[in-house]
Amino acid sequence: MQNQTPVIPRSLFAFSLLYGGLCVLAGVMGTKLASLGHWPLLGDLAVESGIFAFLFLVIISSAVAELFGQQMANQLVRYGFVPLIVSMIMLTLVIRVVPPASFWQDQDAFARLLGQGVRMQFAGLISYGTSQTLNVYLFSRIAGGQGKALVLRAWLASLLSQVVDTVLFITISFYGQDLPLGQIMEGQIISKLVLSTIMVPPLIVLFVKLGQRLDRP
Repeated sequence: MQNQTPVIPRSLFAFSLLYGGLCVLAGVMGTKLASLGHWPLLGDLAVESGIFAFLFLVIISSAVAELFGQQMANQLVRYGFVPLIVSMIMLTLVIRVVPPASFWQDQDAFARLLGQGVRMQFAGLISYGTSQTLNVYLFSRIAGGQGKALVLRAWLASLLSQVVDTVLFITISFYGQDLPLGQIMEGQIISKLVLSTIMVPPLIVLFVKLGQRLDRP
């Protein structure tokens, strides 16, 4: 009887493993605010550290779209919900249900750094799914799509998807609270656009070439 088990390309397997891990890591890293320094005309820029992992999600999903098509990249984005939701559940259980050891004194700090309210968790899921799906769509359609103007498509898709991600996350997380949402969004968007411009174009080229190399016979 002939073996019907599908063969998964090495690059897709490797990128999928990395993608799932980065989905979890993005949420953990997001508890730290990082300084991007002082920029002429822009002033001091700061951004939550999870953006570094999140931009790699953008890069990997775009590389998968370039190598295997939009449909496969969309599947990767959807599968990313699994580690996100599982990590949220496990962190909630460890913080709220599992009691700390009697000699461990860091429960409050642990809960403060890694514990997120239901509203913020919901905001993270919505902004992740929407912005990543939008990134894949734009990357696959701009300038004729697959095989054309790789750097331009990666850069524009990342810029636009990061704006949507920021608006959704901050609005859902903090709407109705006495906070300057417009000011918060402005700083975050500018910071993310700077990082998208610096990181995405060279790294998307690197990941596509890496994927092609991994899949050589």
